[in-house]
Amino acid sequence: MPLTANALHNANKLKLGLFSLNADGGIAITKVPERWRADWADIAEVAQLVDRAGFEFILPIARWKGFGGELDVRTLCFETFTFAAALSAMTEQITIFSTVHVPVVHPVFAAKALVTVDHVSGGRAGLNIVAGWNQGEFDMFGHALAEHDRRYEQGLEWFEVMNRIFTSKERFDHAGEFYQLTGVIGKPQPVQRPRPLTMSAASSPAGRAFAMKTSDLLVTVLGVAGEGLAPVRALAAQRNAEGRPLQIITTTHVVCRETDREAEDYYQHYAVANADTEAVDYHMNMSRRNRQLDTNEIFNERKRYAGGLSSHPLIGRPEKIVDELLWLNAAGIDGVTLSFVNFKDELPFFIDRVLPLLRQAGLRQ
Repeated sequence: MPLTANALHNANKLKLGLFSLNADGGIAITKVPERWRADWADIAEVAQLVDRAGFEFILPIARWKGFGGELDVRTLCFETFTFAAALSAMTEQITIFSTVHVPVVHPVFAAKALVTVDHVSGGRAGLNIVAGWNQGEFDMFGHALAEHDRRYEQGLEWFEVMNRIFTSKERFDHAGEFYQLTGVIGKPQPVQRPRPLTMSAASSPAGRAFAMKTSDLLVTVLGVAGEGLAPVRALAAQRNAEGRPLQIITTTHVVCRETDREAEDYYQHYAVANADTEAVDYHMNMSRRNRQLDTNEIFNERKRYAGGLSSHPLIGRPEKIVDELLWLNAAGIDGVTLSFVNFKDELPFFIDRVLPLLRQAGLRQ
């Protein structure tokens, strides 16, 4: 694979990516029959579609078991390192992230796997570091989750070990609080120097502080009325002042149709009338118990949660969605993840109708 500049370094004012392409349902918790099934052939087709369209990245979700309910949504989920390697071999420009749960993936293994993807892709690998929150998943590994902020303390040591593997030409020992390692070495070293592009998906104060120390991108959930914008703007300003830019990415779910009414009607159909209620309750309760968010309001709107895990809704005709993306960008958002009830069915309309308007608005070249 020839070397390719990482797409997230391009000049587009608003970066675009897909989130949870690797899992059934994407991020919707719905029972509609047309929901995303995450068949591999469809995943590959969608990845190549957005690669040709100039999207910057694909961000997979890391799930090990489902959320119960009628469909046990998210039980079907492809592992993210092998997912990234496979898609990297069949795309040309787009960055493919791997999402890693720090408590259950050893940094020596993670470094080797990520370097492999970086070489397969010619320098288009990305790493998304998450601390984990669902004890039910970690029971599968025989692992008890630590207290919330403690997970990020482990994450920082995990990141330091991995970075040392990427940069060290000699074997080294590491005696830390969480890892005691002997004779560590990693070859080959990554194509991207000093390391592949790194993001952290976090909305809590501890998670955002972790991103400040480790990451090139912060993926965060905004509050219902954009309450999350003020703290992330402050983080970005601080990092820029230090000469270490931090791109702020927010998650969204999309229903784009010819008219606002058609889009709103379908949103109501899949996220209210056909929500998988038991699975929504399970996920909301687990999140409320384990995550520390700046606002509690995002848990009070079930429609938004079933629609896309409390991510920002982009619902309406193409012009309305572009106006909303302009607002987000003006407020300090550098990029968005996009999720659909069915990626394959809905992305062609979004690409044909929304991307030209984003270019006209000056958000994309």
